[in-house]
Amino acid sequence: MKKNQNYWIKHLKLVPHPEGGYFKQVLKSEHYLNVTSEKVRPYYTSIYFLLTQGNPSHFHRLASDEVWYYHSGSALSIHLLHPNGQYEKIQLGTDIVKGEVLQAVVPKNVIFGSSVEENGEFSLVSCMVSPGFDYQDFELFTKQQLHTLYPDHQDIIDQLAYDQLPE
Repeated sequence: MKKNQNYWIKHLKLVPHPEGGYFKQVLKSEHYLNVTSEKVRPYYTSIYFLLTQGNPSHFHRLASDEVWYYHSGSALSIHLLHPNGQYEKIQLGTDIVKGEVLQAVVPKNVIFGSSVEENGEFSLVSCMVSPGFDYQDFELFTKQQLHTLYPDHQDIIDQLAYDQLPE
């Protein structure tokens, strides 16, 4: 039986994520780290994350590094907008000959979003954040904000940034 996006959403009990796609937290360290005097985070957290052709991960930024692991479905592109203005695209998938990788790191404080490769249905990945994810360290962006910061990358911004942030 070929497993489609609905199979994974149902059996992994995934729910909609504010940045797009579907997720479920599956791991969280029992040990904590004092990031600052006011900020305590678990050493790591990990989620299952499923994106579809019509439901990408919109541009956002985290205060921690995030490691992505490919599992199933179509190849996934991770689009990075670095603080120095550079754009980078990482392709997560199994076609190593085409330059796809099975895992990749998105460095902290880099703005990024992800999209399923053209003609693909869905991509299932895991994302591990260290120090662990907390919504206080999560920032979404609008097209207007990013057009100002990254005027050379308007096409990808128009594809992966919100017109207005979700409520």
